[in-house]
Amino acid sequence: MTDALEQYRLLIADVYELAGISRRTSEDIAREAGQTAARWHVLSVLSDGPRTVPNAARRLGLTPQSVQRVVSDLLATDLVEARPNPDHARSPLITLTDDGRATLERLFERSDASRARLLARAGTSAEELRTAGETLRRLLDALRTPA
Repeated sequence: MTDALEQYRLLIADVYELAGISRRTSEDIAREAGQTAARWHVLSVLSDGPRTVPNAARRLGLTPQSVQRVVSDLLATDLVEARPNPDHARSPLITLTDDGRATLERLFERSDASRARLLARAGTSAEELRTAGETLRRLLDALRTPA
């Protein structure tokens, strides 16, 4: 096996572990704010503009059904709203309400201090994170593109 293949396997294992630990700490932060990590993730995905449920699900790497359940909860609590989609009558655009934006902002504020302490403990710079992100996005693009 080539070194690149071995390093890829190790990277994927580390990404899974990082995602798992990060998910658990996000659950704790969300719970303190009266939310869930799933709601936080959906709110976050919607923060850059309206999306359909299938589009949000793709971005989160989840099934549309699971995202629809969270969106239904968010609709019931007026954190998001559904708007007509000019491109698809049966798939509305889901967008944040003012309350949804405020809730998301509170969640980010709660997490920022925790994440800043984490980055300081890890001795990780913004440039290192930018480089890691670029590498992960290249891998994601290659995985999404048919061979």
